[in-house]
Amino acid sequence: MKKYLALIFALIALGALIFMFYPENKIKVGFIFLHDERSTYDVHFMNSARTVCQNLGVDYVLRTNVSEGQPCYETAVELAQNGCDLIFANSFGHEDFLMKAAVEFPHVEFCHATGTKAHTAGLENFHNAFAAIYEGRYLSGIAAGMKLNEMINSGKISASQAKLGYVGAFPYAEVISGYTAFYLGAKSICPSATMEVTFTNSWYDENLETAKANLLIDNGCVIISQHADSLGAPSACELRKVPNAAYNESNIAICQESFLISTSINWNSYFEYMISQTRAGKKIDSDWTGNLASGSVEISELNYNVAAAGTAEKISEIEAAIVSGKLHIFDTQNFTVGGKKLESYLADVDTDENFKGDREVIFDGYFHESKFRSAPYFDLKIDGIKIID
Repeated sequence: MKKYLALIFALIALGALIFMFYPENKIKVGFIFLHDERSTYDVHFMNSARTVCQNLGVDYVLRTNVSEGQPCYETAVELAQNGCDLIFANSFGHEDFLMKAAVEFPHVEFCHATGTKAHTAGLENFHNAFAAIYEGRYLSGIAAGMKLNEMINSGKISASQAKLGYVGAFPYAEVISGYTAFYLGAKSICPSATMEVTFTNSWYDENLETAKANLLIDNGCVIISQHADSLGAPSACELRKVPNAAYNESNIAICQESFLISTSINWNSYFEYMISQTRAGKKIDSDWTGNLASGSVEISELNYNVAAAGTAEKISEIEAAIVSGKLHIFDTQNFTVGGKKLESYLADVDTDENFKGDREVIFDGYFHESKFRSAPYFDLKIDGIKIID
């Protein structure tokens, strides 16, 4: 009898150890990506997904090249039916189709990057997440402004020729917020700076992004940045020896004569958060926003062969001011719309089909971006930026 009791206690102890050291086996995570590793946007998500899941010992599945439509819904259903407790999708147009799956699988958690509807959808298992990438774009703008001043002081261009160019994907608030922040950062250093913006109407079209970058350069833009997901614009800049402030990743290895700086979102923090909350059976925030302070927004190394002297020091100074709250990116003292300073603005935070403003977002002297939801809603067309499409 004692032998059997000892065996029972041993089995109980073994079970406790398994429960203690292998809780991660309880959940499985499915990831849905718009493109594959060729996309500088998607590869960031993939790298974070692999790193976090492997570090936490969590089973995971990656699905790539899932378009913004019915295939997203079908992929989400397939993942849920195959045992995923948590499903994440990474593109704006995935949202409605992921929400449809969330309704059908109420015991599965669904998380989505760049979306706008979680805070009004009424679904406890559907969540949005993004980061204040406009903070990083502002710092990239600081680097661009320093470079413009160097070019002016060396006689390469005149002050009136300090024109930036920006290749945007879509005229969405996310893109507008980013290019405006980039411009304001540059203008804070180089007051004569102006900017031209053109859109591809695609998140990933390498040939068109190349063509759009060349168009801006032909128009006299002396520094190019972009919110598009291929190497099209950086490659055009390298061929024409035009400085480029990149997005998603450092291109210094392949664009040694043009790469200036880049900014990106580090998704590790959010993936760790959503997995730990799901594993513990705890609620996930309907809107989660990372920033510079949390390490979710990152700035790459500078290319000192291209950057102006003193750029690193200036970026460190401005970054500290942003993190401390002393500097607000969209301070209304620093821009006008139609020649006027704004005192009030109703932003379309609770998204509807008519894009009607519903929330006052200017108070305390600045536009409060990403305060009321994680996805950007800054959609103002400020003076100094010309849309050329």
